[in-house]
Amino acid sequence: MEERSDEGSGPAGPGSESGAEEGQIDRRSELSEFLRTRRARLKPEDVGLPDYGRYRRVPGLRREELAQLAGVSAAYYTRLEQGNGRNVSADVLDSIARALRLTEAEHAHLTHLAKPKRHKKKAEARTQKVRSALRQLLDTMEGVPAYVVGRRSDILAWNRMAAALFGDWGELPPQERNWARLVFLRPDYRELFVDWDSKAADIVSYLRMDAGCYPDDPKLSSLVGELSVKSDDFRLLWAAHNVREKGHGTKRFHHPVVGDLTLAFETFHLPDGSPQSLVTYHAEPDSPSAEALRLLSSWGVDALGEEPRSRSRTE
Repeated sequence: MEERSDEGSGPAGPGSESGAEEGQIDRRSELSEFLRTRRARLKPEDVGLPDYGRYRRVPGLRREELAQLAGVSAAYYTRLEQGNGRNVSADVLDSIARALRLTEAEHAHLTHLAKPKRHKKKAEARTQKVRSALRQLLDTMEGVPAYVVGRRSDILAWNRMAAALFGDWGELPPQERNWARLVFLRPDYRELFVDWDSKAADIVSYLRMDAGCYPDDPKLSSLVGELSVKSDDFRLLWAAHNVREKGHGTKRFHHPVVGDLTLAFETFHLPDGSPQSLVTYHAEPDSPSAEALRLLSSWGVDALGEEPRSRSRTE
C-alpha cells in the first residue's frame, strides 16, 4: 500500500492564534519547523517500528507514528506541529520530547516555543549592562582570556587577554561586537577558528535558544534577517533548527601572532537570573599553548598596536 506524505500542511493560518508582529520571530512557525525537523531525523527502526521501505515518502517518522509513540492522538499532534501549542500541557510536551528523543537543551527549547513566557516590554528594551564587580573580576584574570556575553550573542565586556586573542573589540562599533556577526561576516574569524564549522554551529544554536526564549525581540529578528541575507552558511544552519548547550570544551585557534593554540573553555551562567554568561579560556599547564598564551600576553602592545584594555559596552 502506498503511503501518502503528511508534510503538505504547514503552520495554521490566521485565526486560532495571532502570528508574529513585524520585527518579531514567528513563534508558531518556529514550533512547527522544530518539531518537523526533529521528527524527520528519526527512522522507524530507531524506535522499534516497521519500515515501509521504498513506499515511505516522508523523511523520518510519520506524524501518526510519532503521535502513537507519544501517546496522543494524531489530530492533536498535527495541531501542535502546525504551531498551535496554546493549550498543550507540560506532561504532553514531556511525552513528545521522549518520543522524539530530545536532548535536555532541545526539550527546554520545545517548552519555550510551545509555552512561551511573557516578558514585559520594559524588560525587553532594557540596556544590557555588566555589573561593575564583574568587570573588575575580568581585569583581575591575568593570563586568562575572558569575556561576558549576553542576549543575541552580544559581547558585553572583556579583559585584555580576550582582546589579544580575539582582536580588540573596543575598536568596533557597539553593534558589531556580536559573535554571530563576527563569525559569519568577518573572514579573519574564519582563519582564527581552526574548526570554524563547529564554532558557527554553536553560535546558531545559541541564537536558536535565544529566539525560543525571546521571540518578540526585534533586535534578534533583525540580526537573523541580516545574517540570512549576507551569509549562505548562516541561512543553512538556521534552517536546520538545531539547538544544543555547550558549556565547556576545547577550541583550536590559528592566531596571526603566536600561531596554533588549543584552549579549554568554560561557560559560567550568572546566578542572578540574567541572560549573561562569563566565558573563560585556559591552556593546559606547561603545554605549548600555555607558552603561546604567555607570549601573547607579552606581545599585546606590539601585536595590536596598543595595549588591549578591558572594556564593556551598552546598547
